[in-house]
Amino acid sequence: MRLPKLSCSQISQLNNGIFNPLFLKAATRVGDFLPLRKVKSGQPCASSSDLSRQSRYNYGGSNVEEPVPSTSGRTGPSRTSSRSDSLSLFVERTKNAVVWSSKRPRPRASATEKKYKRHSSLSGERQRDAKLANATAGTLTQKAPAVPVPAWQLSFPHVAIATLSSILFGYHIGVVNVPLQYIAKDLGFAGNALAQGLVVSICLVGAFLGCAVSGSLADKYGRRRAFQLSTVPMIVGAVVSAFSPNVATMLVGRLLVGGGLGLSGPVTALYVSEISPNRVRGTYGSLLQMATCVGILGALVAGLPVAHVSGWWRVCFLLSTIPAVMLALGMEKCAESPRWLFKQRKLFKAKNEYARLWGPEHVKAAMLDLARGEQQDKGGASWKALIDPRYIRVVAIGAVLFAFQQFAGINAIFYFSSTVFKSAGVASDVGASVAVGVVNLLASCVACYLMDKLGRRSLMIYSFTGMGLAMAVQAAAASIPAMSAVKGTVALVGTLVYVFMFALGAGPVPALILPELFADRIRAKALSVAMCVHWVANFSVGLTFLYLLKKLGTGTLYTGFATVCFAAALFVRRYVLETRGRSLEEIEALLMANI
Repeated sequence: MRLPKLSCSQISQLNNGIFNPLFLKAATRVGDFLPLRKVKSGQPCASSSDLSRQSRYNYGGSNVEEPVPSTSGRTGPSRTSSRSDSLSLFVERTKNAVVWSSKRPRPRASATEKKYKRHSSLSGERQRDAKLANATAGTLTQKAPAVPVPAWQLSFPHVAIATLSSILFGYHIGVVNVPLQYIAKDLGFAGNALAQGLVVSICLVGAFLGCAVSGSLADKYGRRRAFQLSTVPMIVGAVVSAFSPNVATMLVGRLLVGGGLGLSGPVTALYVSEISPNRVRGTYGSLLQMATCVGILGALVAGLPVAHVSGWWRVCFLLSTIPAVMLALGMEKCAESPRWLFKQRKLFKAKNEYARLWGPEHVKAAMLDLARGEQQDKGGASWKALIDPRYIRVVAIGAVLFAFQQFAGINAIFYFSSTVFKSAGVASDVGASVAVGVVNLLASCVACYLMDKLGRRSLMIYSFTGMGLAMAVQAAAASIPAMSAVKGTVALVGTLVYVFMFALGAGPVPALILPELFADRIRAKALSVAMCVHWVANFSVGLTFLYLLKKLGTGTLYTGFATVCFAAALFVRRYVLETRGRSLEEIEALLMANI
């Protein structure tokens, strides 16, 4: 619409000298407007009293009530007095508006208003804050509009394929538990505790080597290709172990399998944390622990016929190639991590993958989050960035968490539960080992439900505390002669409680919380460092457990495990941040602000 060209005097006459930037016309009655007309010199303007008698103004078709002004207006005989008359009218109307506002009915005072009225004696900046709180108190009771969240059904198939690597991890941990003595008998190292420990632990050496390069491979080739690369040594190593004629060949096969496990471990944690919606990220992280339990339980069940079928342990190794092949083929159909694509400046592909994983309506918000994170922390990262003052503290926390997890003794239970139960006098050591796997799986299901309700930090504190108590009871039963009659029962029940508490928090949480704590710039490499510490500690426990059990005894060794558990609970309480319900960008910003 084109506005008419008016001179300054015409604008002043038209509005009776009142500042009116929108050129709104005063109405003589409701719904009527004064026509635009040229005011001749010497002709009187509309009187102030006429204007003050107007009870309503019409703005855009809606009638707005106006406070009743004073009726003591004056008539301006000429243009020279219009400005002074308008000023008087403005002052009178302002005063009457204040009076009208003070007499109008007010709503009941809110709790926030009452609180700040009690502190009305405050002055300065705090009094100004109180006024601001009073002004916004009415909005505090209003419900925020519901923000739609991505549907978990879209990302779940991709997470399910990734969990095959955790199933393989659990299977290779437990595959030598039941048939270890039969492997030693067939390959000629029966009775050699150090050789038996080496067969178990050499896999962890390979895992350390694979873990050391997993971060670089995941950053260079992407998460999907890193998964597929990890399946190659798993398949080859399993075949070599299955057809090994002597202990040396068995060690080579176990070393190759360990390399594949070490490569896939950090990549799995990265991939799941990066494609999961915030609301279910904790639940998906618990699925990895649940898959590990399924793998351990599957290995225990697969080893049951070993006592009756000669050479059955070779079949146990060959069975592990099935999920490895499924992982390699399934990753060909899975989505690539949108975060990795964004870092590679493949923005169009990143949008497409977010649409596959979270739905098209969430693509824009997800890309904005990635852009904000990119502004906060630009560029890639070398290995030297891990010792940067901004990151070294959180990297150290991740490494210590994994060290506590392993030195608490959990994999000693998984590797040698049959040996421990036999030494404690349990009648069916194999059946007891299967019970350990079942309890581990059930507790992982409980953790999957609690992860996004209680939070990661709380679960770890409860978990380590419960593990310490279970180990302390077993140490007491093994050390006190009066409890020798119930030593077998205490060993079984204590071990089951220990495994249950481990699977509730200490097992799944570190692999879940560390990708959340690490900044996007260093996430892959920092997770590789933390997992390397995990494998070194795991190797140390697996190699020395049987030797220390014979030299120190169950009571002393389990007392050391209990001490580590209590120290871990105190460490988590002091240094670990709660990440439940926060996006990865929010967690990174919070950690950077606390440095």
